[in-house]
This record gives sequence, C-alpha cells and structure tokens, in this order.
Amino acid sequence: VRTAGMSGDPDRIGLVAGYGTFPLELARAFKQAHIAVHAVAVHEETSPQIEALADSVCWLHVGQIGGMIRAFKQAGVSQVVMAGKVRKLHLFRNFRPDLTAITALLKLKDRRDDTIMLAIVDLLAKQGITVIPQTRHAQSMLAGTGHLYGPKPDAAMLADAEFGFAQAKGIAAMDIGQTVAVRDQAVLAVEAIEGTDAAIRRGGELGGGKVTIVKVAKPDQDQRFDVPAIGPDTLEVMAASNCHCLAVESGQTLLLERQRLAELADRHGIAVIAMRDPGAA
Repeated sequence: VRTAGMSGDPDRIGLVAGYGTFPLELARAFKQAHIAVHAVAVHEETSPQIEALADSVCWLHVGQIGGMIRAFKQAGVSQVVMAGKVRKLHLFRNFRPDLTAITALLKLKDRRDDTIMLAIVDLLAKQGITVIPQTRHAQSMLAGTGHLYGPKPDAAMLADAEFGFAQAKGIAAMDIGQTVAVRDQAVLAVEAIEGTDAAIRRGGELGGGKVTIVKVAKPDQDQRFDVPAIGPDTLEVMAASNCHCLAVESGQTLLLERQRLAELADRHGIAVIAMRDPGAA
C-alpha cells in the first residue's frame, strides 16, 4: 500500500467513471501522482479503456448505487471523484435501480440533475466516503480566458457569444441545461435532457450556418459533479452542423484532449473562446 504524499492526497481513490474521455484523463493524472485508482464504470457509458488505466474496475448498470458503495468499501477508498456524465436519458431507458437507489429516489423532491447527484453524495457520505471536486486534480485542464483555438472570432461571433452567455446562465440556473445555440443574437436551441451534442445539431440545422454555441457552468457550480467540459467530439459535431464558434466559461470548463481540440479547430475553421462571467465576484 502506498503512503499519502506530502500534499495530503490519499494513496487510493474511487472514480465514478461516466461518459467521454474525462474519466480516462483523470485516471492518468491519478496514476502520475502515484494514487491507486479504483473505478466504478457504467455499462453503455464508460469507455472500455478504463480497464487499462485503473487498478480495479467494477462494471454496474445505471441505478446500482448500492453496488457502487460496496465496490468502493471493498477497495478501501474514503475519497471518490465523479468524472464524466451518465446521460440522464438512461433514467428512462436502461435504468436498473437497486434497493438503495429505489429508497433514495422515493425521497427526492424532483428529478433534476443536482437533486439526484446530491442524494448520491449524501448516500456515500453516510458510508464514510467523501466526494471531492472534479477539478482538484484537473486544474491544468481548465480553460483560461480569451481566444483558445482556431481562427480569431469576428465581431458578430463575439456579439452572439456575449448574448448567448447570459441566456445559457439563465437556463443553467434552472438546472435545465448549460448550452445554447445562437445566431444574430437569437436563441436557436437550448440544451435539455437530450444533451449538448443534440442541442448543437438542432441549432446548426435551424441556423443554416454561422451559429455560435455557448456552454457555461451553473451559477454557484458544485465542482463535485457536472463541471462543463468540451472535447474533440464537441468540435466534430459542430463542424458537421455548420457551427463556427464555440464560447465556454473561463476557469469553469474542462478542455479535454487539448492537442486534438487545437487541430480540429484549425481544420474546421471553428473559433474557440473562453469568457469570464461578468456577474462573478
């Protein structure tokens, strides 16, 4: 068993690995820090590549919360990080709740993302397991401020980005979604349960090109879960949908596979920028 480092990091950590590349990048970061990774992976969501990166992997279906708790306790972890979304559509399609999940769901006031995630955090806490911020070991992945990749944005893009930022913050505050598609300072599409990619496709189809996508964090974002992220897939969907600018919130958005992001932004002529929240302290 490895001993904790001078930074106070544990020698082992639990990873709830959801969709996308973020769980994989985070697992690599833990390994580089000599922290053993014990992952709970989700069928139909988690990349099989997690098997090569984690010290142990327990595969479960969406809703098997009791199984997740047992896996982490068996691995002897006291800290857990959640990385990558579990798409909410699975609550309606492939949801297989165990008794722990059913008991918790019956007590929920609604099915909003934050309500569900906070209930899971509380269940883990009752078992002596603390959920830590997603960004604690991923500071280098957070977006800076200004022009990031691709061509520089023109005045129209910047105007749409500024307009869309305020609109996206509004829907994020209501826990509806965190992304909007904008053209000529009009909202074409709003992300809801279908997810970011579907919202991008809808916005691109309605806008017929010259569409700006804006993705933000929720006000008072709980960095233990649902931190916004973009990766190569985001730019591929934008290119296929004829969207030409992507604006994200600086300091609050994870940039995954940065080299590929830069390559794709150049190849497809997509301007990627990061904006500060004007309402933030």
